[in-house]
Amino acid sequence: MRGGDVVRFGWRSLSSHRARTLLMVLAMAIGSASVVVLTSLGEGARRYVRDQFEALGTNLIVVFPGRAETSGGMGGVLSGRTPRDLTLDDALSLLQIRGVTSVMPLNLVAGEIWHSGRRRDIPVVGSTSELQHLWHLSMAQGHFLEAQDPRRAIPVCVIGSKVRDELFGTGPAVGEWVRIGDRRFRVVGVLAPKGQFVGLDIDELAIIPVTSAQMVFNLQSLLRVAIEVERHEDVKPVRDEVLKTLARRHDGEEDVTVVTEDAVASTFDKILLALTLAIGGIGSISLAVAGILIMNVMLVAVSQRTGEIGLLKAIGASPLQIRLLFIAEAAMLSAVGGVAGLAIGQAGSLAIRWIYPELPAYAPVWAVAASLGVALVTGILFSLLPARRAARLEAAAALARR
Repeated sequence: MRGGDVVRFGWRSLSSHRARTLLMVLAMAIGSASVVVLTSLGEGARRYVRDQFEALGTNLIVVFPGRAETSGGMGGVLSGRTPRDLTLDDALSLLQIRGVTSVMPLNLVAGEIWHSGRRRDIPVVGSTSELQHLWHLSMAQGHFLEAQDPRRAIPVCVIGSKVRDELFGTGPAVGEWVRIGDRRFRVVGVLAPKGQFVGLDIDELAIIPVTSAQMVFNLQSLLRVAIEVERHEDVKPVRDEVLKTLARRHDGEEDVTVVTEDAVASTFDKILLALTLAIGGIGSISLAVAGILIMNVMLVAVSQRTGEIGLLKAIGASPLQIRLLFIAEAAMLSAVGGVAGLAIGQAGSLAIRWIYPELPAYAPVWAVAASLGVALVTGILFSLLPARRAARLEAAAALARR
């Protein structure tokens, strides 16, 4: 019996039981589609986080107040100690380090903004003019915070596009006064729409000078300090020098956490890749369920096709050829179901990207190949028992039971 004969025989057998074949193909397609959709979600999250960090640049060092503890970062809290303040003077002292091109102190608090009786709860960012460069912010109207002495509490602010629309409607915003906290600020600029960036909706925030933020919200410490380094190869020596500089300013105590942006990005990338693999494995469970369905249906089919099997044996078909016939049927079922599942899964990924445009939900190549491969292997493995049972039937007995 040639290979073409095996394929034709299997196809005729499947097409003669269309309802049963359709159900098995659907089960396998659902399994393949679930793998593709789940892995595209995981890969989309991984790419989104990676792109966010890449947008910040790889020549970035970030300083946080408080030292990271091996116990999980709660050591100071549980012992009653609080981290030493990371002050604006600490941040400005880092400009003296060789290789540092800019320093961006940052505070972020939840606040309120008022104008002509209209009020909105928004995140308020306190920073300097360097924020525009490091966050790649574009202006729709006016200008960003001007470069000046960060210690000066200038009453100016820059607002996001949604804040501008809700407070001013169709009227002008630049040059108008708003109230943030208990102080008045003059709007000097409106940001161009940007959407989500580093976990914030840029369109729904206000940016004020860092010293103004500390005065309005009674802040003693900075949330963090971002340091831009001239060359990527200078990141590690500058990081070491930052630790030394701040230790000297803090009475010899190393009480800050200094991380590099590429190290954080690499850590997130590994975590999200492991998550993608895990959810892909969870999705493959449905392929195993589909394989069990194929096995059960084919076991029933063996009892229904005893006459056919007996006739094949009577005309000289060997047990190996009988096994190949059943395995070929399962392989064709799995292949058709796998390809259909890939099409459904790609459609699902497209729907996710349409609903969430910022999420690059593309299934990785390895997941597509693995989905089809696992579908084939699962179908073949679960067909071995029915194929073995069919091959062991005696020709005379099978014909007698016809």
